[in-house]
Order: sequence, then structure tokens, then C-alpha cells
Amino acid sequence: MILPGTDAEAILEAARRIQAGGLVGFPTETVYGLGADASSDKAVAGIFEAKGRPSDHPLIVHVADAAHVEAYASSVPPFAARLMKAFWPGPLTVILPRKPGVAAAAAGGQDSIGLRCPSHPVALAFLKACDTGVAGPSANRFGRVSPTTAQHVQQEFGDSLLVLDGGPCDVGIESSIVDCTRGRPVLLRPGILTRAQLEAACGEAVLGKDEFEESDADVGDTPRASGTLEAHYAPDAKVRLMDARQIQTALDLLGADAAHIAVYARSIVRIKSERVLYRRMPDDALATAQQLFAVLRDFDAKGVKLIWIENPPVDAEWDGVRDRLGRAAAS
Repeated sequence: MILPGTDAEAILEAARRIQAGGLVGFPTETVYGLGADASSDKAVAGIFEAKGRPSDHPLIVHVADAAHVEAYASSVPPFAARLMKAFWPGPLTVILPRKPGVAAAAAGGQDSIGLRCPSHPVALAFLKACDTGVAGPSANRFGRVSPTTAQHVQQEFGDSLLVLDGGPCDVGIESSIVDCTRGRPVLLRPGILTRAQLEAACGEAVLGKDEFEESDADVGDTPRASGTLEAHYAPDAKVRLMDARQIQTALDLLGADAAHIAVYARSIVRIKSERVLYRRMPDDALATAQQLFAVLRDFDAKGVKLIWIENPPVDAEWDGVRDRLGRAAAS
């Protein structure tokens, strides 16, 4: 069922479900999460089962404020503290050394844990009412397109799941993830925060995931953080990234026979077939991020088989969008 996140009784009911070991869909500024009590391995197992997610893939634990970090992390490097001060509440996840015996299931059994304090007012009210950290990956089946409305969550899990409705997500793609356990900050997943913004805040150079892996052999096959698999965020339709000329050439070759195709592009293209859907991608990276997953879900709902997407710019502010599109196309 969907309940209004502005209703105090709905918040309390959602918190009661978390405290009783149940699952709740809740909004954040990035995407909607599927929450469970992070301190209960049994409750967290319900997330993995509902999503069809491997249990060794770590989840992000959402907290109401930075004061709750000490309940989960054994230490906080100074540069991590500076990042939290700059971007919490907000779309940043920090990975810190995990306290032994705490939230093992949420951490996927790893000795580190991802923590985030979201800025969405409904999320903060919900977390305060829960009075515990809430493990909350995106509220979708594993590997699929993340939800950015309460209705998206209901489509994924049905009416039996309580979902707090906080409206459409303002950011629209998942948080930036910075690993703070290696003695230096490593950006594992880009979001709307650029590397330059992160470096300015923490006062240190932020390595990219590829740079770090080249300089440190201690990287296994198990993902260090959520949403970092090569193939992820995928709609049912096949996604192909193309430049504007390739899109136009393909449309011209198919002509009036083109069907079951959707085009998402910044460029204006000529389409001869009425059976091709066209949606213009904004020129602004933040606006594109905000609508990206909703657009992919809408194309799926309209039954297209192929989604042709114009390659986003290589500018740093587009890194998060480019990351999500690359993973969607790899699925």
C-alpha cells in the first residue's frame, strides 16, 4: 500500500514495521529504497530475498544523522569526516571500517560498511522514528531500473509492501560512493557530486575505481559497494548507446518500417515511422539524471524492444548519468 509520507501516522506505521522486522519502501532524494532494520540479520535477509539479490552484495545503511555513524563504524578517517560534514544530509555514501559484530548481513559479510544520511525530509522523519539504521538498497528487483516514484516501487513489489510516498525523487540517480577504508578516498560509484567537488571538500585527491585497482592488488570479485556491477540499472528493452549520427543513420535505413524502438537524445532527429518513440534528453546533466530512470521505465511500459540513447557528454558533471547508462547497456 502507498501512504503519504507527509502523514505523521504513516511515518509511525512504517517505523513500526521496520522495528518488527518487516520491509518498507521509502523515498530519498536519489531513488526510493527498500528498507529493513540494519541491526537484524533476519530482517536484512528479507531484502535480499525480495530483490533476488546475492547476499554477499553489501547494502547501504541509512542513518538519521552523523551521530549514528559511531554505532556502525570502528573509525572515521579525517577526510571521511570532512566529506560527511560537506555533503550530509545528501547524496553521498561513505564506506567505513565496520565494527565487529554489527550489521554483518547488511555489509554482505565484509569488514566495511556503507553509510548515508539522506536529505529527503520524509526519509529523515522515517529514520528518526525508526531509531535505528535502515539498510536500504534501491526498491527494485536486482539489476533492474531503480524507482524514482512510489508507484514504481509498487509496480515492483505489489500492494503488500508499505511504501511512503515522498513524490518524485529530486536527484534521480543513486548516491556517489566513496570508499574511505584504504587510507585515501576512492570513488567507487559516481553520482551527481563530481570528483572535483569531493576533492575540494575532503582536501585530498580522490582516486577513481580503475586507478585504485591498478595501484592495489587487494580487490576481489565481490563488489565493495552497491550498484557497482558492470551490468545494472537495466530496463526490459535492450539499451544501445550511440552518437547522434549513428541514431539518424539507423532511423534513415529503417525508414517507415521502424517499430518497437525508442530514442532518447539531446539532438533533434528525423523519424519517418510513427511507431518510433522519441524523448528529448535535457542539455543539463542534473535534469537528465532526475528523469533518466523514469524515462527508461516509461519506454518499457510502452512495450519497446530497443532503446537508442545518445551518448552523454564527457564532462565531469555527466559522470553519474554516463555510469548508469553504460551499466544499463551492458546488461
